[in-house]
Amino acid sequence: MKFIVVGIPNNIPTFSNRIKSIIAANTIFSGGKRHLGLVRQFLPEKHRWITVQAPMESLYRAYEHCEEPIVVFASGNPLFYGMASTLLKKYPNAVMEVFPHFSAVQVLAHKTNTTCNNLEVVSVHGRPWKELDVALLQQKELFGVLTDQKNTPAMLAKRMLAYGYDNYRAILGEDLESEQEKITEFSLADLCNYKASTLNCMLLRQLTKRKQFFGIRDSEFKGLPGRPNMISKMPVRLTSLHFLDVCNKTVLWDIGFCTGSVSIEAKLKNPHLKVIAFEKRMECEEIMKENMKKFGVPDIEMIMGDFFLANIAELPVPDTIFIGGHGGRLNELMTALERLVPSGTTFVINAVKEESKKQFIKSCNFLGLTQKGSTELTVDAHNTIRILSAEK
Repeated sequence: MKFIVVGIPNNIPTFSNRIKSIIAANTIFSGGKRHLGLVRQFLPEKHRWITVQAPMESLYRAYEHCEEPIVVFASGNPLFYGMASTLLKKYPNAVMEVFPHFSAVQVLAHKTNTTCNNLEVVSVHGRPWKELDVALLQQKELFGVLTDQKNTPAMLAKRMLAYGYDNYRAILGEDLESEQEKITEFSLADLCNYKASTLNCMLLRQLTKRKQFFGIRDSEFKGLPGRPNMISKMPVRLTSLHFLDVCNKTVLWDIGFCTGSVSIEAKLKNPHLKVIAFEKRMECEEIMKENMKKFGVPDIEMIMGDFFLANIAELPVPDTIFIGGHGGRLNELMTALERLVPSGTTFVINAVKEESKKQFIKSCNFLGLTQKGSTELTVDAHNTIRILSAEK
């Protein structure tokens, strides 16, 4: 298969002689309905147009029946969250020639005299919030955002404010390069109530940095009422994160999250980490939510209820596991986890009781897990905690 992908602006394009000759030499063209309206006058009289629209599998079938090259018109830079990237993913062996235009974020930067040296771009267009969340956790000073009709600028602003990221100001570009072009600067509070045009993108500029932590004081977390000691103490928490190797892992399961301190610190250390947290105490759900918002940590998935009743087979498989609680069923828990996870998965437990330590070691031996390390910590007048780790 051969694709020639041509990036165009949001208005009638001015094509180079090279692109004009390509159009004249071909008969099969493709793009969205909006693209057809912009390029129709340039197409040869006898041509075939394949509309880019959902479902994509129907589009791919139409492409696969073509025996001639397909000229695809796409918005902006087709290799930047665009059609060329999509086609390369679907057809990695296809022959492709790309003629890019500026991306929407580049156009907005140009029109606002924004220096692009440190500019990064994230997309929530047809995607979850993950890329935005990572940029916020990394405290990016300047980044662009591609939105859609669901993840609108207003929804984005509300999400940022919910997690305490009021330290940004937004520049919104709507219908760029068209007669309806509009560029407006907003506070996030004002943006929450603004209905933007469907065709938009944003620049977010940091005004001040949020406080960063290398170990959050226990007293900073909201805890269980009347039970201030029900939290992994900060020195123990940091040592546990070290054993969990969170900076080099992709999916963490935090079993028995309570206040959420381990999950939250893990996410702060590695914003790309997928964190799934389990807890049977229903009151802990709101406690976790409050702590996530306080420390600006979105995107921790909580599963409430008895771990042994959860449908864990449908969840992303962990490569590191923290056992903060086991309800006296440690061996049963370890056995269930060992069956599910791949080789190289890390297990870490904080054992208060000597019996828990012995049971963890016994389970590791029975399941063939390699014991990797252990240490004991006593914080102030609290009980000694034994931190043990193993690997499948």
